[in-house]
Amino acid sequence: MPQSNHLTFIETDTLRIGFETSGPPEAPAVILLHGWPDDVRTWDAFLRPLRAAGYRVIRPYLRGYGPTRFLSASTPRSGQLAALGSDLIAFADALGLERYSVIGHDWGARAAYIAASQTPERITHCIALSVGWGTNTPGQRLSLQQSRNYWYHWFFATPRGETELREDRRGFARFMWNTWSPSWKFADSEFANTAASFDNPDWAEICVHSYRHRWGFAEGDPAYAALEARLQETPRIMVPTLVLHGTEDGANHPSTSEDRERYFGAAYRRVLIPGAGHFPQREKPEEAVEEVLAWLAHPA
Repeated sequence: MPQSNHLTFIETDTLRIGFETSGPPEAPAVILLHGWPDDVRTWDAFLRPLRAAGYRVIRPYLRGYGPTRFLSASTPRSGQLAALGSDLIAFADALGLERYSVIGHDWGARAAYIAASQTPERITHCIALSVGWGTNTPGQRLSLQQSRNYWYHWFFATPRGETELREDRRGFARFMWNTWSPSWKFADSEFANTAASFDNPDWAEICVHSYRHRWGFAEGDPAYAALEARLQETPRIMVPTLVLHGTEDGANHPSTSEDRERYFGAAYRRVLIPGAGHFPQREKPEEAVEEVLAWLAHPA
């Protein structure tokens, strides 16, 4: 694989995935997965420190984002979490990675947890930002605060919500950035550089399906039915796992990642990042990178 950081493509059974890669092929691989509404630019502050620490950095665009495309028009444009986790495993397969570490934020964190729960022998370290494990099922209990935070999940279940997202995807995404991270003053250019990924022709459909499926308002892709059944039990994760959560997260309140130790059978650590909202990797990159590098150095 190339050592410079530029866009590359690889195919799985379902997708032609666009990704940025940097570092020598023989270096330990770290896959960084972005969330919603975001893209690979969310990890820009991580690139140099990870490279300097001797890692090969791989940043794919999730299904429905940027240059990533489906191979077939007949494939359901599913945004269900099992699909995202399966995409990660298939991506690692396509790259020929027998062992790798994974860092995920938001949707990417959920995919990282799923892959770690299903293929623990292949993942050396799992690092999740802004999401706790065991928070995927429709029957989960939510505080009133968290129910309010999730208003957009249920808004997307209505025709009006779907129309809003399709017709003003940039406006909607920017509103989420602003409300999820109240102390973060991001530059227009930072948002614009990422928002271009939302022009993907499948983006809106996948986003709407993801939240409708999460609460039982839409059927899933039958291809992931077996995995969905396994995930209903919230399998324990037997991979060393670090969770980073901003104290001002307006999407997933920090309490949603509390008291999750029972779901992990290997080393586990949760760190709150003061003053950060939903995007610690963008808002407090130095603090986030410090924790990440220390965890990756933890014996696997």
